[in-house]
Amino acid sequence: MNPTTNQLLWMYETMLVIREFEETMVNVYLEGKLPPNIQKGLAFDIGSGPVPGEMHLAAGQEPVAVGVCAHLKKEDTVTGTHRPHHFAIAKGVPLDRMAAEIFGKVTGLGRGKGGHMHLFDPEHKFSCSGIIGAGMPPACGSALAGKKLGTDWVTATFFGEGAANQGSFHESLNLAALWKLPVVFICEDNKWAISVEKSVSTAIPSNADRAAAYGVPGVRVEHNDALEVFAAAGDAVARARRGEGPTLIEVKTDRYLGHFQGDAEVYRPKDEVAELRKHDPIPALEGHLRALGLLNDQADAEIRSRAHRRVTDAYDFARATAYPEPEEALYHVFAA
Repeated sequence: MNPTTNQLLWMYETMLVIREFEETMVNVYLEGKLPPNIQKGLAFDIGSGPVPGEMHLAAGQEPVAVGVCAHLKKEDTVTGTHRPHHFAIAKGVPLDRMAAEIFGKVTGLGRGKGGHMHLFDPEHKFSCSGIIGAGMPPACGSALAGKKLGTDWVTATFFGEGAANQGSFHESLNLAALWKLPVVFICEDNKWAISVEKSVSTAIPSNADRAAAYGVPGVRVEHNDALEVFAAAGDAVARARRGEGPTLIEVKTDRYLGHFQGDAEVYRPKDEVAELRKHDPIPALEGHLRALGLLNDQADAEIRSRAHRRVTDAYDFARATAYPEPEEALYHVFAA
């Protein structure tokens, strides 16, 4: 399956937006957390600054999100992980409200109560969770609902290679296969489950091989390439829409940053990230577009300017809007 011109340009621009959003957050997140701003005698204060708490960023993993979401409709559902921004952006979640949620502002998706690991947008049918593997069971529920309503809606559920060793993975894949649910399971294999390398945590090299145990197709995408993901996801989404059941896709992708911001990454080989960045998927897609005659310097400058403006406007909105009032803590928690 070959992408259309619109899909190619959308994937490229969306990858640029994702990368800039994540790389901007690297510096925003550190505000107030390092000396000399800290007055508590701590080397790193996770609770300080405009974005308190943990932060997991997805720079380098953009192809997985755009390659799948390029095939999805607004009515389709996506469930993501604790590293969720690239999925949310690719699914169409408003960038300004997502940023505001990360900042804990009342204008955020969850009025500032969820933070970056718990982004919920019913309008765009997106959700994520900080619990490993937690997105797969509700993905089956969403797919079952769509099937019972007689729609062709598809659910895409993303998870890491570490989560493929969780019970929720096997239970969800079994149920989806048994009931022929329209779910596409997408495993992001970035090699590291926090600090544990895949080779010492998982009995087989490719989690895609596990699909055979449930009688469903399993596909391994060997390169961190948007076009390769697009091709694999296109077949899987089409199969789900036809009512033929789930597919399991594993994508070899690259995590350029730490598991979380502040991660010393002592577990990684010294030159690993530098080597990975030599194969950055954004310049690769740019080169493909130029070779097809779909992109020149002027068009590229316009796309990059538009992406930059979207990210800047989102961060400006998040900084400018208000925090919730204290009584908000009691809203949306208890039934009347």
